[in-house]
Amino acid sequence: MDPNDVGTYTLLSNIYAKEKRWDGVVKIRKLMRDKNIKKEPGVSWIEIGNVTHVFTSEDNKHPDYGQTYQKVKELLAMIKPLGYTPDIGAVLHDVEDEQKEYYLSYHSEKLAIAYGLLKLPPEASILVIKNLRICDDCHSAVRLISKLTNRVIVVRDANRFHHFRDGRCSCLDYW
Repeated sequence: MDPNDVGTYTLLSNIYAKEKRWDGVVKIRKLMRDKNIKKEPGVSWIEIGNVTHVFTSEDNKHPDYGQTYQKVKELLAMIKPLGYTPDIGAVLHDVEDEQKEYYLSYHSEKLAIAYGLLKLPPEASILVIKNLRICDDCHSAVRLISKLTNRVIVVRDANRFHHFRDGRCSCLDYW
């Protein structure tokens, strides 16, 4: 109906990827390039001290990215004993499982939350804004991070506010 709607192309590409039909993914992405249709990248931001810090997935442009990556790595190691298992089935790329886990580890919202944990006082809530919907993997991870750190973490995604506290989310895991 709308040949320039990026959402339609993204959905079709994701359907092909979910079925591991990588030839279909390649065709759709080529068609998008040919038509100059671009998917909006996932971005998360957090404000600290009147400064807005913006993160993209696998971001290495932030001045404190090394420290932030280390914090994410520590958090993920600490929530695994609490039941966290990376949802690699959600990664729609034709790569090895180890690479899929890496992609999930450094999503923009995880980076923004880790940065907030590094820079905000221990009693402060963490508020992260995200331009797209939070993925299942990040939602599960943030629930456990809120429990582990005893922090209130609020993620405002494209659909709603997710208010995480004590390992639970206000959306009751329906989003």
